[in-house]
Amino acid sequence: MNWYAASQYCEWAGLGLPTEAQWEKAARGTDERIFPWGNAPVDSTRANYRNYVGEPTSVGAYPSGASPYGVLDMAGNVEEWVFDWFESGHYYSSDLVDPTGPSLVGDEKVTRGGSFRDGPAALPTFIRAHMMFRAASSNYIGFRCARN
Repeated sequence: MNWYAASQYCEWAGLGLPTEAQWEKAARGTDERIFPWGNAPVDSTRANYRNYVGEPTSVGAYPSGASPYGVLDMAGNVEEWVFDWFESGHYYSSDLVDPTGPSLVGDEKVTRGGSFRDGPAALPTFIRAHMMFRAASSNYIGFRCARN
């Protein structure tokens, strides 16, 4: 699913795509954990990763991988679009509390969480990825909606 379709769906539902800061807070909590479930290494009971299953799994298939807020599937399964534009060094110069994304308009939006195709290095809560927001639909890209 491309970024436009994800954003339009969330808007239709009366919600929005999460900002990077909202996504990371939901995944990481307030204790700076490495993965949504804590600091224990990635394994197949917590996340769909490294092509072990070979495709996305049903939402909630890995309850032991829940974030401190009970949010599921924030590591592996599908990369998730967020609202923000991508700028590589933006967070080095942004506010430390509830940072906003860059105001620039470019060709790339941020994705978070890694996918079923990625290895453990792509799954930590602080890892940022990016891709063309007009990207064609793919089975490794998804989204979640957020409330303010």
